[in-house]
Amino acid sequence: MESHDLKKAGLKATLPRVRVLELLERSQQRHLSAEDVYKALLDSGDDVGLATVYRVLTQFETAGLVIRHHFEGGLSVFELNEGKHHDHIVCVVCGHIEEFTDEVIEQRQESIAKKKGFRIKDHCLYIYGSCQDPNTCPFYDQNN
Repeated sequence: MESHDLKKAGLKATLPRVRVLELLERSQQRHLSAEDVYKALLDSGDDVGLATVYRVLTQFETAGLVIRHHFEGGLSVFELNEGKHHDHIVCVVCGHIEEFTDEVIEQRQESIAKKKGFRIKDHCLYIYGSCQDPNTCPFYDQNN
């Protein structure tokens, strides 16, 4: 994604929008809160306010450039919309997020919707659990 993608989405390529988009594209972490984006921009020397970050992310969401997820505990995170459906499993202890796709789950959801007289337009699946690997979870507790 580049500044011409902003224009295709109907957004003017302002400096804050370009900076936020660049940050989302180069971030090792795919799921970032507005506060994460704000802190990363400050760390890189960009002078942008938290309200501006929220406004830009909301504009990106409206334009379809990012997807906002509302995870348990009130945490909202944003990820670039790459056009591929996937689901999420979230650690309720440390917040670590893993993405996955599973064709059996997708087929089962379609089957249930059809049986109930629905046609799925969109859906999201969030699974909540706790990391079981001490290498990925800094709060790993082998007793849980």
